[in-house]
Amino acid sequence: MDRKQVFTGSPWEESVGYCRAIRIGDRIEVAGTTAMKDGEVIGVGNPYEQTKFVLQTIEKALNELGADLTQVIRTRMFVTDISKWEEIGKAHGEFFKKIQPVATMVEVKALIDPRLLVEIEAEAVVK
Repeated sequence: MDRKQVFTGSPWEESVGYCRAIRIGDRIEVAGTTAMKDGEVIGVGNPYEQTKFVLQTIEKALNELGADLTQVIRTRMFVTDISKWEEIGKAHGEFFKKIQPVATMVEVKALIDPRLLVEIEAEAVVK
């Protein structure tokens, strides 16, 4: 089966041994994605801005694999403060309002950097 991968240059991709997204057949899985660029956290203290950045990163990865957001069937959002769900949900809705994939949002104790407030995974099916 054909296997295509997308890498974003994160320092952890090589050391941990993973890729941002992978497509095998008609399935695409996008790894947990945070608001980091070139080792810096984007939108420190702002869950809305972080969520927008994360979803833009996911969209770029999907595009590189021949897909787009309309093919996303599931998102999983891991947040460090569930009381900020409306800000995170607002950004998610701006990307997925018409698509409406199944979605999960759960609070977690921490992410890899304490300044990160949200991490999102996505699954897509390309037809």
